[in-house]
Amino acid sequence: MSKFDVSRRRVLKSGAIAGAGVALPTIFTASSAAAFTNEPTGGSVTLGFNVPQTGPYADEGADELRAYELAVEHLNGGGDGGMMNTFSSKALQGNGILGKKVEYVTGDTQTKSDAARASAKSMIEKDGAVMITGGSSSGVAIAVQGLCQEAGVIFMAGLTHSNDTTGKDKKANGFRHFFNGYMSGAALAPVLKNLYGTDRIAYHLTADYTWGWTQEESIAAATEALGWQTVNKVRTPLAATDFSSYIAPVLNSGADVLVLNHYGGNMVNSLTNAVQFGLREKVVNGKNFEIVVPLYSRLMAKGAGENVKGIHGSTNWHWTLQDEGSKAFVKSFGTKYGFPPSQAAHTCYVQTMLYADAVERAGSFNPCAVVEALEGFEFDGMGNGPTLYRAEDHQCFKDVLVVRGKENPTSEFDLLEVVEVTPRAQVEYAPDHPMFAGGNLGACNPGA
Repeated sequence: MSKFDVSRRRVLKSGAIAGAGVALPTIFTASSAAAFTNEPTGGSVTLGFNVPQTGPYADEGADELRAYELAVEHLNGGGDGGMMNTFSSKALQGNGILGKKVEYVTGDTQTKSDAARASAKSMIEKDGAVMITGGSSSGVAIAVQGLCQEAGVIFMAGLTHSNDTTGKDKKANGFRHFFNGYMSGAALAPVLKNLYGTDRIAYHLTADYTWGWTQEESIAAATEALGWQTVNKVRTPLAATDFSSYIAPVLNSGADVLVLNHYGGNMVNSLTNAVQFGLREKVVNGKNFEIVVPLYSRLMAKGAGENVKGIHGSTNWHWTLQDEGSKAFVKSFGTKYGFPPSQAAHTCYVQTMLYADAVERAGSFNPCAVVEALEGFEFDGMGNGPTLYRAEDHQCFKDVLVVRGKENPTSEFDLLEVVEVTPRAQVEYAPDHPMFAGGNLGACNPGA
């Protein structure tokens, strides 16, 4: 029995289990009307791109939207095809998805969960979107993933790094290509040990929402396992723009490492404040004071300017990678927009392609068919090496990059350098790992 068969058994409206000789409910027959939410009936199919066009993550949102538009162009047969040419699956033909032209609508999440849910709901109910994707906040991703589960559409998460997205808040209709906080800790810890030793005292400043909490937990656990001590963990509002009042207490804490569990504009501002306070010139406990940014991006590095030089962190992907998939994507994106893509752009492009490919391989837009096609799917050629979409939690497992701010950048885009490609095996964990416990994937929901 296939996984799709199991899913079909679990969504029977009567509550009975379909056994041998028992007909499946009509919602799964090819001839039924309204078999699932927003089943495409004409010559086109609509996707919903829900990104932060305003708020602290707006730079990531703008690049995500560029990537989505490029993906649609490639799916519809335009441009040079990008990663369709390097993707190990050859189901996509550049004639839309299942022969239907791909169209899209957009929404502004404002980096707020309520606003994100409202825009996703509108795209599903008013615009007929059969899949929702996007976001640059884990709070937003978790909220929209829950909505998509209820509505019966697929959610292909954009940039979301909280362990909870595929942990306690995982859903059968949701899938994440991006890595997570645990993976950042697992990749960074050995590098930090080699750089700074095992006798360190860390002070954490943490964005006060699900991503910050789980990133803090992950990096603290990974560094404490090395022998580091954690002297304090301080939560900061996502809406904060001036972190001076949070930086000042670090000076008298006895810490010799500051961990900034901040992203986007938050990280740009907190790092800038930390440098203004002279932390990088200080010697504490006989050691040079260090700053670590567990989750990095080129867009953040650009915003922080000179302040990122020599600072280490992790990232999901970087445009300087030399595998064929990365080179193809960078070429396509650069030709269209005139500059290289960010990791946010990469993930959103890949997620769109993975959804379209799953539909093609399944021969259906039915969410349950898409779930079956993605669960346990192994692929290559998309920029991160051999990758697995694990069935148990819908988390992708692939190589993770450790990067640092370049001392001598050659351009405004050449700001980070890859110092280590952490192999997938080093960042893998069991589905029931304590940091990911408490959730239930449940059954796929086809909706109507």
